[in-house]
Order: sequence, then C-alpha cells, then structure tokens
Amino acid sequence: MSPATSASARDRMPFGALLVLSMIGFTAITTELLPSGLLPQISAGLNVSEPVAGYLTAGYAAIIVATVIPAAMLLARIPRHTLLVSLVLTFAISNALVGLVSDFGAALAARLVGGIAHGLLWTAMAPFVARIVPAHKVGKAMAIVFSGNSLGLAIGAPLGTALGGLIGWRASFLLLAGTGVVLAGLAMWLLPAVRRLPDAPRPSLRKAIGQPGVKSVAIAWPLMLMAHFALFTFIAPFLREAGLPDYTITLSLTVLGFSGLVGIWIAGITVDMRPRRSLLITTAVIAAAFLLLPLGGRTVPGALVLMGIWGAAFGAIGIYNQSAILRAGKEYREAANGLTVLTIQLGITIGALYGAAALTTAGPLMVPVAAAVPVVAALVIMVTGRRHAYPPGPKEAGYVAPVAAATEAPAAAVAAPSETSADAASRA
Repeated sequence: MSPATSASARDRMPFGALLVLSMIGFTAITTELLPSGLLPQISAGLNVSEPVAGYLTAGYAAIIVATVIPAAMLLARIPRHTLLVSLVLTFAISNALVGLVSDFGAALAARLVGGIAHGLLWTAMAPFVARIVPAHKVGKAMAIVFSGNSLGLAIGAPLGTALGGLIGWRASFLLLAGTGVVLAGLAMWLLPAVRRLPDAPRPSLRKAIGQPGVKSVAIAWPLMLMAHFALFTFIAPFLREAGLPDYTITLSLTVLGFSGLVGIWIAGITVDMRPRRSLLITTAVIAAAFLLLPLGGRTVPGALVLMGIWGAAFGAIGIYNQSAILRAGKEYREAANGLTVLTIQLGITIGALYGAAALTTAGPLMVPVAAAVPVVAALVIMVTGRRHAYPPGPKEAGYVAPVAAATEAPAAAVAAPSETSADAASRA
C-alpha cells in the first residue's frame, strides 16, 4: 500500500459505525422517556397509581446519578467495543423484562438495570467516537452520532407512545428490546475494536477534575441543561398562559426536536474549526430567545420561530460542549466525560425543580425569563474559560495546537496483520 493510500484510509470516516452509534443513542433516549407517555396504561397494567408508575422514569434517572462514575471506573479496563455491545444487550434485556413482568417491583428493578447501562453508554460513547475517527473530524462525527439524541426527543418517545396506544405498552417495550438485539448485532459487526495502549494512564476522576478546564465545562454544560429543562418541562403552562391553542404544545415540541437536528448539523460544520466563537454566539442566542418568549411568544408564528431558534441552538450546544470536555480532559477524557454525565443528570433534575419554583412564584409567562438566568451564568463561564475550557479553534485568533494524548488506538493500527479483533481485545 502506498503512503498516499494509507493516509487516505486513515482519513476515512467510519460512517457505518457512526450510524449504528446514532441509532443506539436514539434507542437509549426512547427507552428513558417511554414510560412518561404510557403512565396510565402502565399503572393499570401493574396495578399501581400513576405517581408510583412515574418512579420508572425517576428511578432510571436517579440510578444514573448514583452509579455512573463508580461503574465507569470499575469497567474502565474493558475494551470499548465489548462494553458498548454489552450495554446495548443490557438495554434489550431491561426493556424485555419491563414488557414481560407483572409485578411493579420487578419492572422497577429492570428499569434500574437499564439506567446503569444508560449512564455507562454516554460515558463510553463520545471517547470511543474520538478514537475511531481522524482528529480533525471528531466534531463532524459527534454531530452524526448525537443526531440520534435529537431524533429520540423529536420522534422516539412520541412514536413509542403512539405505538403503546395501538399495540399496548408491553408490546412497545418488547419492540424496543428487539431493536436493541438487532443493534447489538450491528455494533458487533460494524464497530471497530480499539484497545488501550500499554503506557495509558490509569483512569482517575481526581486527575480528570484536576485538568484545567474540566470543572468549567462540567458546570457550564449542566447549567444549559438546567435552563432547557426548566422551560421544556413547563412549556404547556407557558403556551396556555400566552393564550395559544392546545395544539401548539405538540407542535412546539416537534419544532424543538427537529430544529435540534439543524443545530447539530451547524455544529458539525463549525465545531472543529471555530468552536469558541460558535459556542458563545449559540449560548447568547438561547438567552435572547428565552428573554423574548414572554413578548414574542404570544402568537403561534412568533412562538414557533423562537422555539425553532431555541431548539437549533440547544442542539448545537451539546456538540460544542462534548468536544470541549474531551479536549479539556486530555488523557483522562473518559473520566471527565463520566463527570459530565453525572452533572448533566443533576442539571436536568434541578432544572425541573427550578422551573417549578419559577412557575409557582412568578407565573407561567416568566418561566422563560427565569430559564435565561442559568444561560447567562453559563455564558460568563464560557467567556472566562478561553484558555483551557473553551479555547479558540484552528480558524480563530489565538489558536494553539494541542498535544495529542490518545489512550486507546484502533486494534488494526497496533495489532499484527494476522491478529484478530478478539485477540486484540483480549490483551486490552
């Protein structure tokens, strides 16, 4: 093979693997949110009240917070290919059990197992993507993979809810379980094997937190999630108070989801070259949209335009911050990523409580204004984090090329020509 051909092969994007990871993300988000739309059917089927059935969602989120970091540390030495396939199979088993059991306690236990897998999945996925694509294309790869999240929010949960009404809630979970089995097979086939380099540092949360910039990203990103869910959770009371018809509730959620895909696409073409400027503009746009909603959101066109702007900007924010935490974490990026999974879940939980407090004390129309406050706080952190947390990119003034510090490499790149993926994984 000529040097030019070899370089071209190394520069190639593994689109099959990225699409499988995107579908896994879609399935994970749908799995997390599905009980919320099927609470009446689930409560009747398991003979519990709707508030008790709601623990299937609340417990799922709580177990992520409690286990994501220790579980990630415990399983850090398992080859990522093996771990990802195992996690997808765990999702399938969890969903199958929820669909089959007749006791609420057993269903909750199955959901808790799925929640543990969910936290580990998001801890492992982004660092894995960073290891299987060329360094200058990580942003584009993240955009492809995390489009599954937006699709899950836009159509995954609503589709699952609709299916629940047509074929029953148990069949919806069993269908998700079957999808998980198929995705596990595709992942086993299409995801490249990667293994840890011999001199890779031992995973350490303490050392990850000690990396300059990690704490800033781990605070600013959850603040954005807190703001988003403060308003997202109470979008229906806001729209009704603004005098808009009820159909705009479903329409606005759809606009938020699909505009998020537009934002991910924009992030994909800007995050590698102009991450800092793009992030600052996007965050400022979200703050402006929130502040304008009480006035401009009193008509259907005005509300949908502002929500489209909000959705697109929020879709982009995740890609910019994901890139930032991987860069700031350096050789401890997987532990740093696990930290953000934890703080993001806390941000989501606090966001719902914060939105409820704003709703109670200031009224529905002021919830967007309250949501703008943590956005502004995050913007301040981003502005001041120029050196380590949110530095300029290659096409921005002040850019300094980072020193690469990979902790795993594609098995094919480091194994002997005759070595199989299983051989490489066994030595990881």
